[in-house]
Amino acid sequence: MKAIEIKSLTKNFGEKQALKGLNMTVPVGSIYGFIGENGSGKSTTEKIICGLIHPSGGEVKLFGKDYTDADVRAKVGVLIEAPGCFANYSVWNNLMLQAANLSIKNPEEEIRKVLKLVRMEGAAGNKFKNCSLGMKQRIGIAMALLGDPELLVLDEPINGLDADGMRIMREVLTDLASRGRTILVSSHILGELEKIATHYGIIRGGKMIKEMTATELEAGCRTFVAVTAKDMIKTKTILQGKYSRIEEENGYIRVYGATNPEEIVTYLYENGILVSEIKTAKIGLEEYYIDLMKEKGAN
Repeated sequence: MKAIEIKSLTKNFGEKQALKGLNMTVPVGSIYGFIGENGSGKSTTEKIICGLIHPSGGEVKLFGKDYTDADVRAKVGVLIEAPGCFANYSVWNNLMLQAANLSIKNPEEEIRKVLKLVRMEGAAGNKFKNCSLGMKQRIGIAMALLGDPELLVLDEPINGLDADGMRIMREVLTDLASRGRTILVSSHILGELEKIATHYGIIRGGKMIKEMTATELEAGCRTFVAVTAKDMIKTKTILQGKYSRIEEENGYIRVYGATNPEEIVTYLYENGILVSEIKTAKIGLEEYYIDLMKEKGAN
């Protein structure tokens, strides 16, 4: 069964068409990284999934049922844009208000459980306004977890966080997924998303242009050989005489299309260049995404 299955989804805002026949499949138990530039339709899609806005056309199913079904709606937890909290209320009281809104039985027990899941047990008495950005994002996830939903829809939960905040958020999300929850998460920080996502959907101009698993991403990423030498300008010129694609990145010369590092070392040595360092690597999600956008832009 699919946690989310979308077919031919459209959404019009007046004369503007935000979604243009979007198709999307999110497997149960996955961390689905939803990627796209600003204005691509990510937030519109997420808001439709959550029932915050209505589509103009198409089909949206959650766990095999229409997304408007009352039972299936109870399985969805949401954090879009920012947590809806009262600044002068404590973390605990904000969660109590949300628990009351959801008519949750045994709210104290439920709140203690979700605070533990998001690593916020010691901050229950803090006023929301005094919490760091990372803490506020985790409070938002705690609110989304009330009622024990099976699907979490999280819009940019790691953007703006410092390194430690992102590390904690990664731990929280992977822990939640390991407990059987499905997570749809959007982010512009693709390097962080790559560390946790099991599946990806790349959207552009209101259309899904690529869906893939993390394994398929790994297989599809181009391999390159990275080289450093004393005279980098001369090294690059010599390599350009043999290889069709040469790029400079982070102090290295990248060579694409080479069969092995030894071939490059030998070729440079024969041309009077001694290699200082050489390694083989692959492009990551961010570069894959940039390449894909260039490819689609050219079509």
